[in-house]
Amino acid sequence: MSLEFSRRDFLRYSGATGAAAMIAATLSACSGGPASTGSVGAGSNKDLITAVIGYGNDQSWDPTQTASAFAMAGIQHIYEGLLDTDPITREPYPALATALPADLNATSWKFTLREGAKWHDGQPVTADDVVFTFERILDTQANVLTGNFFKSWLQEVKKVDDRNVELVFKFPFPDAAPRLTIAKIMPKHVFSQPGAWDQAKTGKAVGSGPYKQTAHNPKSNTTFEAFDGYNGPRKPVVKKMNWLTIVDAAARVAKISGGSAEAQIADNIPYANVEQLKQQGLSVEGGKGMNHMFLMFNTSAKPFDDIRVRQALHYAIDTKKMIEVALKGHGTASSSFLNEGHPDHKPASVVYDYDPEKAKALLKEAGVTNLTINLMAVNVSWVADCLPTIAASWEAIGVKTTLEPQDTAALFAKMDQMQDYQAVVAASNPNQFGMDADLIMRYNFVPGGLWMKYSHWDGSKDAKQLFTMMDEATKESDKSKKSELVHKYIDLIAEKAVMYPVVHTELMTAWDPKKLSGVRAQPYPGINLLQAQRTQ
Repeated sequence: MSLEFSRRDFLRYSGATGAAAMIAATLSACSGGPASTGSVGAGSNKDLITAVIGYGNDQSWDPTQTASAFAMAGIQHIYEGLLDTDPITREPYPALATALPADLNATSWKFTLREGAKWHDGQPVTADDVVFTFERILDTQANVLTGNFFKSWLQEVKKVDDRNVELVFKFPFPDAAPRLTIAKIMPKHVFSQPGAWDQAKTGKAVGSGPYKQTAHNPKSNTTFEAFDGYNGPRKPVVKKMNWLTIVDAAARVAKISGGSAEAQIADNIPYANVEQLKQQGLSVEGGKGMNHMFLMFNTSAKPFDDIRVRQALHYAIDTKKMIEVALKGHGTASSSFLNEGHPDHKPASVVYDYDPEKAKALLKEAGVTNLTINLMAVNVSWVADCLPTIAASWEAIGVKTTLEPQDTAALFAKMDQMQDYQAVVAASNPNQFGMDADLIMRYNFVPGGLWMKYSHWDGSKDAKQLFTMMDEATKESDKSKKSELVHKYIDLIAEKAVMYPVVHTELMTAWDPKKLSGVRAQPYPGINLLQAQRTQ
């Protein structure tokens, strides 16, 4: 696998102002844009859900390329995969396909398309649409983002007849079922037209799912309406939805607060506002998952080429204080790259518990004294809240630290220009794409990937060893053996500490239980309202 695409394409894929959004749609909150004026004062309209999304809606809506939190959440309501997954359990269910695969270890999966499935423009869904979509995903020239989740194991997708397709694998890959939800099937007659992919990037959406997009106003709002022609498994309950994009935290909280609140639900709730909203009678729940703050070093800059220095700076961070003060208790110190609670989680061979004395000893062993660090960081609010603890922790072991939180685009422009830097703090959450360990790790560690290039680690002997270990694990079909291989390379990632989580955090969602039911807080950015309904 590779991620050999341009910086401009990368920003377009990510759906945010900076590269961090590709690995964390969380960062699309940095994309700016004014507080929305798209609300229609829908507090008493039972046919309409008004939602507040804490991320920008003005980035790519192309399902094959986007990592935008807003767009990806909207896409789940507009498009379907052959299979889709429950937003919370992540269990796969038949969507455009009529059944789950009978044999997960087979190297050929055949699917029959749902009879009567239609696109939002009234045209029938056919096998040609499925082949068209997967050809784009697998196309090395198009090199779309979603291709990195399929190219290692999927050989080709073939048309059997108008309603039947066959997926041919390179080797057995049982994890393919939930991963198929990433491949949202798109209408060939729409997106094969000249300029159509550019239109998709700017907001054009034509799917076969429960809702159709009725209006798209970048930096303001996007509206949805139940699709009368939908005959699939998760029928829409509410007739209309209006999603407001409000990236400013205070304005977002205000929109859902008080007796005259115009919205019934909001995501990306600041930790400092949780109790306030609960006291107003709102339900506020968190989802624990892969959302994390990570520390990345430039391994081409001394002394960060020394593993002992990188490890020392991790050991030095007082994560308990960070969780208590900055995250208001809504976090967990990382004991692995995978979050606690993940099915494949187990403590890594190296766990960076707070140990300032060990940090000092490692620096001394490396012969490093009077170290001064300029720590660049994305200016996401909760990340910025964590920075003072990092600085204080490093100062305590004799490392002079200057904090430099900044606009995400500006930060990564410096890195793109190969300007010297020492260390970066940013956020990531690959759970919006899926849950399996192979997917999560390939989201971060791929040959040619931007994060590997930014860390100047891509061509190292250690990185090549890692990529080989990852490929070996991907090809292993036995679940227990695969897990063992995954843990081995996660141990390597932990030990090398080139790009590694400091804390895993919760994402908070708030809603009015008197006006909205059927809501479940999810552990990744955005919302899913396919089973929600207005009660008042």
